[in-house]
Amino acid sequence: MKYLFFFISTFTFAQQTQFVDFKSVLGKIVINPIEKTVSGDVDYDFDVLKSIDTIKIDAQNMEFSDLKLNGKLINYINNQKELQIIFPFKKGKNNLTFQYSAKPKQTMYFVGSIVNDNLQIWTQGQGKYTSHWFPSFDDVNEKVVFNLNIVCKNEYQVISNGTLKFKSGLDGLSVWQYQMQKPMSSYLLMLAIGKFEKNSQKSKSGIPLEMYLEPKDVAKFEPTYRDSKKIFDFLEKEIGVKFPWGIYKQAPVRDFLYAGMENTSATLFNTRYVVDSTGFEDRSYTNVNAHELAHQWFGNLVTAESSKHHWLQEGFATYYALLAEKEIYGEDYFYSKLYESAQQLKYASRTDTIPVLNAKASSLTFYQKGAWALFVLHEEIGDKAFKKAVKNYLKKHAFQNVNTQDFFAEIRKVSDYDLDNFSKVWLESTIFNTQQANSLLLKNKAIHPLFKVDKLKNKPLLEKKEFLKQTMQSDVYFSVKEAILNQLKNEKWEDKKNLFILALETNNVQLRQAVAAAMNEIPESFRTQYETLLEDKSYQTQELALYNLWNNFPEQRIHYLEKSKTWMGFNDYNLRTLWLTLALSTPDYAFERQVFETELIQYSSIDYEANTRQNALEKLFAFNITNDIVLKNLVNATTHHMWQFTKFGRDSIRKLLKNPEMRASFERIVPNLNEAEEFQLNRLLKE
Repeated sequence: MKYLFFFISTFTFAQQTQFVDFKSVLGKIVINPIEKTVSGDVDYDFDVLKSIDTIKIDAQNMEFSDLKLNGKLINYINNQKELQIIFPFKKGKNNLTFQYSAKPKQTMYFVGSIVNDNLQIWTQGQGKYTSHWFPSFDDVNEKVVFNLNIVCKNEYQVISNGTLKFKSGLDGLSVWQYQMQKPMSSYLLMLAIGKFEKNSQKSKSGIPLEMYLEPKDVAKFEPTYRDSKKIFDFLEKEIGVKFPWGIYKQAPVRDFLYAGMENTSATLFNTRYVVDSTGFEDRSYTNVNAHELAHQWFGNLVTAESSKHHWLQEGFATYYALLAEKEIYGEDYFYSKLYESAQQLKYASRTDTIPVLNAKASSLTFYQKGAWALFVLHEEIGDKAFKKAVKNYLKKHAFQNVNTQDFFAEIRKVSDYDLDNFSKVWLESTIFNTQQANSLLLKNKAIHPLFKVDKLKNKPLLEKKEFLKQTMQSDVYFSVKEAILNQLKNEKWEDKKNLFILALETNNVQLRQAVAAAMNEIPESFRTQYETLLEDKSYQTQELALYNLWNNFPEQRIHYLEKSKTWMGFNDYNLRTLWLTLALSTPDYAFERQVFETELIQYSSIDYEANTRQNALEKLFAFNITNDIVLKNLVNATTHHMWQFTKFGRDSIRKLLKNPEMRASFERIVPNLNEAEEFQLNRLLKE
């Protein structure tokens, strides 16, 4: 009998949104950064639509107390995955209150510490489940109006969804009351706690735009958030539906898992995009900025009912981000990006067997092929019809869940375009329709020379050299000239030298960077010209140029090191860690060897973000600098929340353990490790 009950319960839970509609919730929560716990009071209002005997709320590894239904204590089951409330529910309105506590294993991350005065606490719900830190719903189809009251120490700012209604302080603590007006899926619930400076603007339509940075980065406000207001105003006008959430906030957080995340009304993004004007050339936040903002409509306002229709979120956000970039950088940029993704998709389609309309499609498919599908549709039915359909689709399904047919239904109202064939070709097939793509790309004049250059790729250089030279000297878009450089990789230096000189003379930052990257070997006759790359306003170009020059001209090494000794680079210290490595590898220069080693080791410590740490550790191993501090920093990497960094840590330790002396060193440091580090290292020692 219990098996039958289990089957009925599982079936009921899968269909819960048909029986129950959770309307709103108020969570009053306290976060303990030392214990890394979260606890609080939760107050849910919900409607029972049809009689049901068990209601569930997703809750991973939580403890509960004082559960009351409509003010009366109620029976419940806590299976550590969900909270199940058992009661003969009848149709009507209900209120549920309870207290909970949790120590989240994921989804809520504690970065830095109070001791080092660099504490940040932030959440990431998509793909990780908000139910690890707040009792909520893993089913995206259950949309709720979320309100959070968050208690934390006075010196920290709290960012959460919606409008800050009230902030009060008492005994060194502050309560931040955030309120939402409209419902959303639980994966979009967020909070970020840390020390931030705020810059406020207003959109043309009067929406407050709040942009945050850490105090140490305030000088980077303009380049980091460059064109933010322009992007907002453009998207609101282009989409034709007013921004739905009343306020929009953006904040970078350290060691964020992705480029960005479109939490409702409050985007979090990776600190790699916190840049100065030089860094902006290589790591502009513009595309991520526009992509996450577009999600506030496509994903947050209307949410795909299942992963099969994920392109309705990622394809739309990718396409509208490109449209925003077209507004900023022009049509040639727009078409060159479409050309670039078309090349990727064409290549991927040889091996990728999963189409857009499939829950298991790749990111490239959901994002780029989804965007291409929309571009095709936009071009085929015309701008006016496309905009009208998108506007109607968003308005009709606002604050609801959608599927592809919901979108198609609005297209059919404005056009008799053959959507069945469109769907077969662009959404249900893995083949990339190169013929249709090319005909649309060729509407742009800048693409014509790109196609001409591409057709010449298998011809001998002698036959095409004059044409390539003329093209390099013309005013065609830089991506055409970049394509020329890519064809020269295997040519003899004397045959291609003039084209490389012409590329440098364009003074285009991206094209000059392509020259820097294309030359591992630099002839003496080209040294002076190549050295000019060290002056470029691009940290990436400087990194490539410094390493290649140091490597090619040993007699000039001290000159290059002197020239670059104050360089720091991006906020991950790419230039500084390279400089320290080169300085340590130059015998006549490393007069302060111990000082240089100590600084490089410091960059591998927990005081820095994962990218900086990995960069430093790789360089330390390359030069066999492996004292106990380095090994401890490496072991700590295996406990990090970013899987790429933990994998690097484990793989590096496995490699080092093959050396008996290194194994002895690792065994020696075990007593100095914390519990999590000790567990990870012992596991690797036993392999």
